[in-house]
Amino acid sequence: MVLTKAELIAALQNEVRILLHLADKIGPEQVDYRPTPKQRSAIELLRYLTMMGPQMTTAVKTGTFDETAWTAAETAAASMTLEEAKAAISAQSAGYAAALGDLSDADFREKITVFGPPTSRGVWLVTWVLGGYAAYRTQLFLYLKASGREELGTMNLWGGMDSPA
Repeated sequence: MVLTKAELIAALQNEVRILLHLADKIGPEQVDYRPTPKQRSAIELLRYLTMMGPQMTTAVKTGTFDETAWTAAETAAASMTLEEAKAAISAQSAGYAAALGDLSDADFREKITVFGPPTSRGVWLVTWVLGGYAAYRTQLFLYLKASGREELGTMNLWGGMDSPA
Protein backbone atom coordinates (compact mmCIF):
# COMPACT_ATOMS: atom_id res chain seq x y z
CA MET A 1 0.00 0.00 0.00
CA VAL A 2 1.29 3.47 -0.82
CA LEU A 3 0.16 4.79 2.55
CA THR A 4 1.01 3.21 5.83
CA LYS A 5 -1.89 2.28 8.08
CA ALA A 6 -1.05 5.23 10.34
CA GLU A 7 -0.98 7.60 7.35
CA LEU A 8 -4.34 6.34 6.07
CA ILE A 9 -5.95 6.74 9.50
CA ALA A 10 -4.43 10.23 9.81
CA ALA A 11 -5.69 11.16 6.33
CA LEU A 12 -9.22 9.99 7.18
CA GLN A 13 -9.10 11.89 10.47
CA ASN A 14 -7.96 15.00 8.60
CA GLU A 15 -10.91 14.65 6.21
CA VAL A 16 -13.23 14.51 9.21
CA ARG A 17 -11.56 17.64 10.64
CA ILE A 18 -11.93 19.57 7.36
CA LEU A 19 -15.53 18.43 6.95
CA LEU A 20 -16.37 19.62 10.47
CA HIS A 21 -14.72 22.97 9.75
CA LEU A 22 -16.96 23.38 6.71
CA ALA A 23 -20.02 22.14 8.59
CA ASP A 24 -19.39 24.88 11.16
CA LYS A 25 -19.85 27.40 8.32
CA ILE A 26 -23.42 26.28 7.69
CA GLY A 27 -25.82 28.87 8.99
CA PRO A 28 -29.61 28.79 9.06
CA GLU A 29 -29.70 30.21 5.53
CA GLN A 30 -27.49 27.38 4.18
CA VAL A 31 -29.01 24.33 5.92
CA ASP A 32 -31.69 23.71 3.32
CA TYR A 33 -29.74 25.03 0.33
CA ARG A 34 -29.77 22.74 -2.70
CA PRO A 35 -28.48 23.78 -6.13
CA THR A 36 -31.28 22.02 -8.00
CA PRO A 37 -34.46 20.31 -6.86
CA LYS A 38 -33.04 16.81 -7.42
CA GLN A 39 -29.76 17.35 -5.54
CA ARG A 40 -29.25 16.83 -1.81
CA SER A 41 -29.58 19.85 0.42
CA ALA A 42 -26.64 20.84 2.63
CA ILE A 43 -28.17 19.06 5.64
CA GLU A 44 -28.97 15.98 3.55
CA LEU A 45 -25.36 15.91 2.36
CA LEU A 46 -24.10 16.08 5.95
CA ARG A 47 -26.53 13.38 7.01
CA TYR A 48 -25.17 11.16 4.24
CA LEU A 49 -21.65 11.87 5.42
CA THR A 50 -22.53 10.67 8.93
CA MET A 51 -22.78 7.15 7.53
CA MET A 52 -20.99 6.93 4.19
CA GLY A 53 -17.42 6.55 5.48
CA PRO A 54 -18.17 4.24 8.40
CA GLN A 55 -20.47 2.02 6.33
CA MET A 56 -18.00 1.81 3.45
CA THR A 57 -15.18 1.03 5.90
CA THR A 58 -17.21 -1.82 7.36
CA ALA A 59 -17.89 -3.14 3.86
CA VAL A 60 -14.19 -3.00 3.02
CA LYS A 61 -13.16 -4.58 6.29
CA THR A 62 -15.61 -7.46 5.97
CA GLY A 63 -15.39 -7.74 2.19
CA THR A 64 -19.17 -7.59 1.85
CA PHE A 65 -21.71 -4.83 1.40
CA ASP A 66 -24.49 -5.11 3.97
CA GLU A 67 -27.48 -3.42 2.35
CA THR A 68 -29.58 -3.83 5.51
CA ALA A 69 -26.97 -2.06 7.65
CA TRP A 70 -26.57 0.69 5.02
CA THR A 71 -30.34 1.27 4.92
CA ALA A 72 -30.56 1.32 8.72
CA ALA A 73 -27.74 3.88 8.86
CA GLU A 74 -29.47 6.02 6.22
CA THR A 75 -32.73 5.84 8.16
CA ALA A 76 -30.99 6.82 11.41
CA ALA A 77 -29.30 9.77 9.69
CA ALA A 78 -32.42 11.00 7.89
CA SER A 79 -33.80 13.03 10.78
CA MET A 80 -30.55 14.32 12.28
CA THR A 81 -30.28 18.01 13.06
CA LEU A 82 -27.20 19.93 12.00
CA GLU A 83 -25.69 19.57 15.47
CA GLU A 84 -26.45 15.85 15.63
CA ALA A 85 -24.87 15.32 12.21
CA LYS A 86 -21.74 17.22 13.27
CA ALA A 87 -21.49 15.14 16.44
CA ALA A 88 -21.84 11.90 14.45
CA ILE A 89 -19.16 13.01 11.99
CA SER A 90 -16.88 14.05 14.85
CA ALA A 91 -17.08 10.53 16.28
CA GLN A 92 -15.71 9.13 13.03
CA SER A 93 -12.20 10.32 13.81
CA ALA A 94 -11.74 7.84 16.65
CA GLY A 95 -13.87 5.33 14.76
CA TYR A 96 -11.34 5.04 11.95
CA ALA A 97 -8.49 4.37 14.35
CA ALA A 98 -10.57 1.66 16.01
CA ALA A 99 -11.88 0.13 12.77
CA LEU A 100 -8.56 0.03 10.93
CA GLY A 101 -6.12 -0.36 13.79
CA ASP A 102 -6.22 -4.13 13.85
CA LEU A 103 -5.69 -4.63 10.09
CA SER A 104 -2.29 -5.89 9.00
CA ASP A 105 -0.40 -4.88 5.86
CA ALA A 106 -1.49 -8.22 4.38
CA ASP A 107 -5.13 -7.36 5.17
CA PHE A 108 -4.79 -4.09 3.23
CA ARG A 109 -3.34 -5.96 0.23
CA GLU A 110 -5.98 -8.71 0.27
CA LYS A 111 -8.32 -8.62 -2.72
CA ILE A 112 -12.02 -8.25 -1.98
CA THR A 113 -15.07 -7.93 -4.18
CA VAL A 114 -17.59 -5.43 -2.90
CA PHE A 115 -18.65 -3.71 -6.15
CA GLY A 116 -17.05 -4.47 -9.48
CA PRO A 117 -13.81 -6.40 -9.96
CA PRO A 118 -11.67 -7.65 -7.06
CA THR A 119 -9.63 -4.82 -5.54
CA SER A 120 -7.38 -4.64 -2.51
CA ARG A 121 -8.79 -3.33 0.77
CA GLY A 122 -6.22 -0.53 0.72
CA VAL A 123 -7.28 0.66 -2.73
CA TRP A 124 -10.93 0.48 -1.70
CA LEU A 125 -10.31 2.57 1.41
CA VAL A 126 -8.37 5.19 -0.48
CA THR A 127 -10.70 5.30 -3.49
CA TRP A 128 -14.11 5.01 -1.88
CA VAL A 129 -13.70 6.36 1.63
CA LEU A 130 -10.84 8.87 1.46
CA GLY A 131 -11.79 9.93 -2.08
CA GLY A 132 -15.44 10.12 -1.08
CA TYR A 133 -14.67 12.58 1.69
CA ALA A 134 -12.67 14.81 -0.67
CA ALA A 135 -15.48 14.77 -3.22
CA TYR A 136 -18.31 15.41 -0.80
CA ARG A 137 -16.50 18.09 1.19
CA THR A 138 -15.85 19.88 -2.11
CA GLN A 139 -19.56 19.62 -2.86
CA LEU A 140 -20.39 21.06 0.55
CA PHE A 141 -17.86 23.87 0.01
CA LEU A 142 -19.49 24.73 -3.32
CA TYR A 143 -22.93 24.72 -1.69
CA LEU A 144 -21.64 27.15 0.93
CA LYS A 145 -20.12 29.44 -1.70
CA ALA A 146 -23.25 29.35 -3.87
CA SER A 147 -25.51 30.08 -0.91
CA GLY A 148 -23.72 33.25 0.10
CA ARG A 149 -20.54 32.30 1.99
CA GLU A 150 -18.33 34.18 -0.47
CA GLU A 151 -15.58 34.73 2.13
CA LEU A 152 -14.69 31.04 2.09
CA GLY A 153 -11.61 30.11 0.09
CA THR A 154 -8.97 27.54 -0.63
CA MET A 155 -7.76 27.36 2.97
CA ASN A 156 -11.26 26.42 4.12
CA LEU A 157 -11.58 23.65 1.56
CA TRP A 158 -8.09 22.14 1.67
CA GLY A 159 -6.70 23.26 5.01
CA GLY A 160 -9.82 23.18 7.11
CA MET A 161 -9.12 26.65 8.44
CA ASP A 162 -10.00 30.24 7.77
CA SER A 163 -7.54 32.28 5.72
CA PRO A 164 -5.34 34.60 7.78
CA ALA A 165 -6.64 38.17 7.92
